Amino acid sequence: MRSGILAILLVVVAVVGYLSVYVVNPTQQALVLQFGKIIEQPKTESGLYFKIPFVQNVVYLDKRILNLNMPPLEPISSDKKRLIVDAFARYKISDPVLFYQRVQNVLTANRRLSTLLQSSLRSEVGRTSFVALVRDDRSGVMENIRRDVSANAEELGIEVIDVKIRRADLPDANSQAIYARMQTERQREATEIRAQGEEQSRRIKSRADRDATVLVAEAKRDSEIIRGDGDAERNKIFAEAFGADPDFFAFYRSMQAYEAGLQSGDTSLVLSPDSSFFRFFKDPAGAALPGSGDDDGTGVSTRSPSLAAQ
Repeated sequence: MRSGILAILLVVVAVVGYLSVYVVNPTQQALVLQFGKIIEQPKTESGLYFKIPFVQNVVYLDKRILNLNMPPLEPISSDKKRLIVDAFARYKISDPVLFYQRVQNVLTANRRLSTLLQSSLRSEVGRTSFVALVRDDRSGVMENIRRDVSANAEELGIEVIDVKIRRADLPDANSQAIYARMQTERQREATEIRAQGEEQSRRIKSRADRDATVLVAEAKRDSEIIRGDGDAERNKIFAEAFGADPDFFAFYRSMQAYEAGLQSGDTSLVLSPDSSFFRFFKDPAGAALPGSGDDDGTGVSTRSPSLAAQ
């Protein structure tokens, strides 16, 4: 009988002792409630703590940084473009007492925080252009959203650590239309550039042809002038030589005629043996042959007193 009562007492003491202690892990913070009311400061350090069994109970809250994933939104930017924005937030419970009083648990906190985040995101995107959100000022937009959400989340005992936009893009239908328009614009620009290049090419070729024609004409003109000057100089020299010694000039002209007319090959001459063409063959002085006249056919007189004297 006594042993049974003792065993019952030991069990009661064990149960009371078990219900009188609680453990706070390093990732947790605890609130002690008595009849639903917080009676102690939150326990934020890990360790073993005591409470009054059956009267007090403990609520554990997470001390780590928590993630809040949002479903994709379709806000409208300041330049009237409908976007698909996928964002998330990271937060922690900064005031456990206020957090428990306002939302009590993480699930409710996520719903409240998601509403704040969606509202702030729509408002900020509505003040931002598509280009700024995607490229120019994306970090600034995210920081503005974080500050706005954090200011409202303080009333819930929550500190918003960060807000990130994973993706901000146009809907597929709009993207295809924009890509088609961009392709058309690029094709138009390419056509204009090609047309400008063709125009410049024709202009350069025309200028080059004109310059070439002018250069060739000037070269021909200069060559004709030089050739004319040379011919004039040659004739002058011939005239001076003829005037200085007509007999030598007649001899020289005849030698040139022999060189040109008596070349090797099938050259044939149909001339009379008495022709003045052969006068230097029979007479070194170049005297005119009988019946041939005074002209040797070269336009030079055949009288050669100086050669005869030699």
